[in-house]
Amino acid sequence: MLPPRLPLAVEKRALTAPDGTRITYYATRSPYPGAPVVMLANGLGGQHITWSAQIEHLRGRYRFLTWDYRGLFASARPKEDTPASYAITRHAEDLLAILDAEGEARAALVGWSMGVQVVLEAYRKAPRRARCIVLLNGTSGRPLDTVSPLPGMKTVIPSLVELVSRAHALASQVTRRAADVPEALAWLKAMGVMNESLDDAVFNELVQGMSKLDMEAYFHNLRALGDHDASDVLGAIDVPTLVVSGDRDAMTPPALAKEMARQIPGAELYVVRGGTHYTAVEFPELVSLRLEKFLAKATEGAGGTSNG
Repeated sequence: MLPPRLPLAVEKRALTAPDGTRITYYATRSPYPGAPVVMLANGLGGQHITWSAQIEHLRGRYRFLTWDYRGLFASARPKEDTPASYAITRHAEDLLAILDAEGEARAALVGWSMGVQVVLEAYRKAPRRARCIVLLNGTSGRPLDTVSPLPGMKTVIPSLVELVSRAHALASQVTRRAADVPEALAWLKAMGVMNESLDDAVFNELVQGMSKLDMEAYFHNLRALGDHDASDVLGAIDVPTLVVSGDRDAMTPPALAKEMARQIPGAELYVVRGGTHYTAVEFPELVSLRLEKFLAKATEGAGGTSNG
């Protein structure tokens, strides 16, 4: 097993969400007074380490915030452990609560996969809090509807998720065992699930993180994600927006990214050749450079973003 990379220079913090859920979040130090803030919304099962390349590349110009979704990693399960407590609207409220806790009035909102839904919902709730938006490998519509290209599968997938979620203990065992299989990445690359460019050490970090998940909470979040649709938000977005996709993304195909970019007024579209659903970790330099260019323009003149 390959050794992990050096840890990111982030501070681990916590807050209590409006519904009483204890949320763990992570913050980098501001590189200078009033530096623009970038809020990173993870994919389901993702952690702050997913964004390592982007944070390292841009931390001299921006302050980063991100968090563990409720019930996952270091964030607690909701006190009222009901489906409604895992709704995308709750995650959006957590995002806004973190900005409040840090005294930040506005931020660039960047979402990957599930994070796309969270960012769009946060924009719906508080559009003035968004300085700009980046939507990476995601969809505004019901995400589980796009997982399989086979006809009729979008009506079957939710039932399969429900069935598997009832066997969450077994799913936890399978995930932990998969983390100890050295050939796993080679298999995924051979099947086209991940690009050949994905670094073994990065993959090891991702899988080791997944192996520690509370799978019951994971499936609660997955069901909530499958029920959510933020497509009606797109036409109302009036801040600079960048939509990023990989042309080999089977989970959220590039056609979805193109349609989102078409519906968002003035949105930019960037499609990475060879990128799958994990474009940001497969092509970290390309994504980081494109983010750098977009954020520099979108946050031009930013400063004094703090309330206090």
